Amino acid sequence: MKSFLVIGLGRFGSALAQELCAQGNEVMALDLREDRVQAAADLVTRAAAGDARDPEVLRTLGARNFDCAVVAFSADVGDSALITLNLKEIGVPKVVCKASSAVHRKVLEKIGADQVVFPEQEMALRLARNLSNVDILNFIELSADYSVVERRCPRQWFDKTIRELDIRARYHLNVIAVRQEAGDMLIAPGGDYSLHTGDCLVVLGTNRDIERVEKL
Repeated sequence: MKSFLVIGLGRFGSALAQELCAQGNEVMALDLREDRVQAAADLVTRAAAGDARDPEVLRTLGARNFDCAVVAFSADVGDSALITLNLKEIGVPKVVCKASSAVHRKVLEKIGADQVVFPEQEMALRLARNLSNVDILNFIELSADYSVVERRCPRQWFDKTIRELDIRARYHLNVIAVRQEAGDMLIAPGGDYSLHTGDCLVVLGTNRDIERVEKL
């Protein structure tokens, strides 16, 4: 179990706090608005109203004792930057921030944010990928060049083993898991595994190599 401080209970922050708590973590939710705090109170470990721009508020909440703090709003660049700076100066081990633009991201990284996310952009990329190719079931962009994709097994690969297809050498992709039709997940399948109708492959590789397989 880990402990999280989630600051900002808009749609993103509220959903994040609830899901972290549902996964068995300790979650402290903080927002300026009492109505948002009350709405989240029964769904997280603790919820409080307060101004995270004030370092004393964060110290009173014991911010430095949390494993991770998430600045879950991005509407005001100045406020999110100030809160991030406060958290780092207090000594929070990991600070994750939501950004609204590339400039915002640079500002947050300059003042010490350990990770910066663009939830809307990431969801747009995933949706665009899924809409443009019906075989793509899930898409996680690891960097500008590499991704992990869950996709239906190409028809041309049915009844052939991973070794026979020589996927790593021929397509430069690593098959890290196979989700079988029954729903079972086979992690790191061996070269003797034979692919079947209904199998979904979880592959890691460059976006260019993944796109090559999408055209099969």
